[in-house]
Amino acid sequence: MSQREWIEKDFYKDLGVSSDASQDDIKKAYRKLARDLHPDANPGDAAAEERFKAVSEANAILSDPAKRKEYDETRRLFASGGFGGGGFHPGAGGGFTSTNFDIGDLFGGGASDAGLGDLLGGLFNRGGAGGTARTRPRRGSDVETETTLDFRDAVQGVTVPLRLTSPAPCTSCHGSGAEPGTSPRVCPYCNGSGIVSRNQGAFGFSEPCDDCRGTGSIIDNPCGDCRGTGIQNRTRTITVRVPAGIKDGSKVRLAGQGEAGLRGAPSGDLFVTVHVRPDKVFGRDGDDLTLVLPVSYGELVLGATVSVPTLDGRVGLKIPAGTADGRVLRVRGRGVPKRGGGSGDLLVTVKVAIPQHLDDQAVDALRIFLHAEQTSGFDPREGWAGA
Repeated sequence: MSQREWIEKDFYKDLGVSSDASQDDIKKAYRKLARDLHPDANPGDAAAEERFKAVSEANAILSDPAKRKEYDETRRLFASGGFGGGGFHPGAGGGFTSTNFDIGDLFGGGASDAGLGDLLGGLFNRGGAGGTARTRPRRGSDVETETTLDFRDAVQGVTVPLRLTSPAPCTSCHGSGAEPGTSPRVCPYCNGSGIVSRNQGAFGFSEPCDDCRGTGSIIDNPCGDCRGTGIQNRTRTITVRVPAGIKDGSKVRLAGQGEAGLRGAPSGDLFVTVHVRPDKVFGRDGDDLTLVLPVSYGELVLGATVSVPTLDGRVGLKIPAGTADGRVLRVRGRGVPKRGGGSGDLLVTVKVAIPQHLDDQAVDALRIFLHAEQTSGFDPREGWAGA
């Protein structure tokens, strides 16, 4: 069904009501006709089935007050020649404008939606005859891939090579689609707009140019390697710089390294999701590194200076005398590099290690210590809730 036929349809006639019928009259008429014409009540009756479709279509428009109003205004404008040789003037007739008049909405997204879109393009002169707008270049799609790094590489930053197989600009024609030494020419039929228009009665329609397939250019000598597309699948190695301090699950964006655009249009972007393997020594808490340091009971009681690992070597850590098991000691500036400069800290949790096997001399020494501890008045459970 053509667009003109859509506008010229008489939905009131289909329902058998007058154009000034109330909403209740329309509802009653539709229910009666739908009951009489329903396919279940008329098996094998093609004529009844077509009438049922027409009645349903009419009800979809007339039962909606907003669509009915626009339909009535459109019919009045059409009948008065508002779409005629003088052209369509937004705001004329029923008082609607190009911003609130939508034929696609009027007909409820019915048949020939694409045609109705073209109709609007012609009515409002969107890329119609004489227009200079070109079809926008089609940007290439974004590409996603993944890589897995060791914990220390992720914290300190690293450059990694990635091997990808994806559409990329043709290396022979450099994405133009034309044989090397030649160039695409402007399509003479659409004058490079990629759109042609035609008239059908009072209406103008716009559609993609058949000669250039909507691209606005014609390639007389297509590139043999990419067959004129400007794109070919190839395997390439890309060097990705992963910034220091990147977190597990973060993405690195490489602009222009995604899928190539058609015939020289901009390429999409490449997004690399970074996964980080756990480390045997270090953990992470924001910009701080964490580790658990085994110490002896004597080191906690008497105090000591012990060597602890860092990302770039080792550093001496002073344990104050009388340090409690589980205390966290801070080594400043030895954590994760920060994006704005500087680094987080290294947080060291001291954990007493209990010996599993002692010789007789060590056991005797501990018994002497325990006795001295008890006679000094020290009670490890003093103040404990369960005491």
